Amino acid sequence: MSNPVFIDIAVPDQTLELRGYLKSLGAEISEENADSGILTDLKNIVEASSICWKEINNESDIEMVFNGIITLILVVPEADAESVVTLFCEKVGKAPSGDKKASSRLRMLNNLFDNLDAGSRNRAVVLTSMVRLAGQTDLLSMVPTDVDKIRTWNTKWELSTAKLQNLYRTLYDALVECKASEQATKVMIELLGTYTEDNASQARDDAHKCIVTCLADPNTFLMDHLLALKPVKFLEGELIHDLLSIFVSGKLSQYQLFYKNNTDFVQSLGLNHESNMRKMRLLTFMQMAESRKEMDFALIQEELLLGPQAVEEFVIDVLKTKAVNATIDQIQKKVVVLKTTHRTFSKHHWQQIRQRLAECDKNLSTVEAQLGTLANIKIQQQQIMATPAQS
Repeated sequence: MSNPVFIDIAVPDQTLELRGYLKSLGAEISEENADSGILTDLKNIVEASSICWKEINNESDIEMVFNGIITLILVVPEADAESVVTLFCEKVGKAPSGDKKASSRLRMLNNLFDNLDAGSRNRAVVLTSMVRLAGQTDLLSMVPTDVDKIRTWNTKWELSTAKLQNLYRTLYDALVECKASEQATKVMIELLGTYTEDNASQARDDAHKCIVTCLADPNTFLMDHLLALKPVKFLEGELIHDLLSIFVSGKLSQYQLFYKNNTDFVQSLGLNHESNMRKMRLLTFMQMAESRKEMDFALIQEELLLGPQAVEEFVIDVLKTKAVNATIDQIQKKVVVLKTTHRTFSKHHWQQIRQRLAECDKNLSTVEAQLGTLANIKIQQQQIMATPAQS
């Protein structure tokens, strides 16, 4: 939690004190207030504030100076504040390599973020800076990274598409840097969703990153939703799209053939072939389980190119992912499938869900009617019992 920043002295006196203090540290700034207004005056102060990181050792003293600057920023009208907010984020948010005050920097940025008006677009400027710094210093736990929360904030900010994309792209890079690949994928999908058919070609690099991140993540198995994204559709006919399609609905043998013909391409993506083989084995097993209630070890061995001793260990690894629910019959050397996750969710699956829901609705209506009948019978019985017997 951050505390609001308020200094109970007049703005001209605040700027004068800050100027004098920064000059005493050795900053090249005059003590006199500028005649051109608080915005120019404040920019001069923020520009000179960098000296605090070099000349002040106590973090509390540094934060006191920058919190004083934040108080002045909050006085600047929203329409004029973006330039000074951006400059403040530049001075505070760019930590040099090996800097040990990153958490202190983040607290200052968070203080500004929290005290800006909830509808201020400048909050997005600050948040972008916070995310970038946190990603570089492995402190993402200190900043908000939830996509749903950012989407809610943006209903008030109403950022331009370019600025929203910049925020998501910065967040994606930070999450990848901190090895949070699953969350990074969610952010990238959100980013790709901001493109339309008219500008999908501009998202080429983002679409590539999204696909590679999903393929490389050992815990991501369902990827058919990527094919529906306009920037990914734009890549149809390219090797990266062909590779994604194999992971979405292809078999292990198809991946092997692709890798044989495009080894250099796969390696250029930074993907590990053995990891790809492991994932494709699991995906192929999921696909086999969709149409079979039982699978002999021999079939699994043949389809997944496993040694006789490796089948049972492989199935155990699959069960750990919870993508397939099954039991192993060691005596009869087979796997009994109880439930499996579908690799793709087609129109047929939606139709099945609709049919099942319709059946549930029908059953509930029948139960409701039966309960109504029973209730009426109960009421009639109570009325009969309450009626005095005639002599």
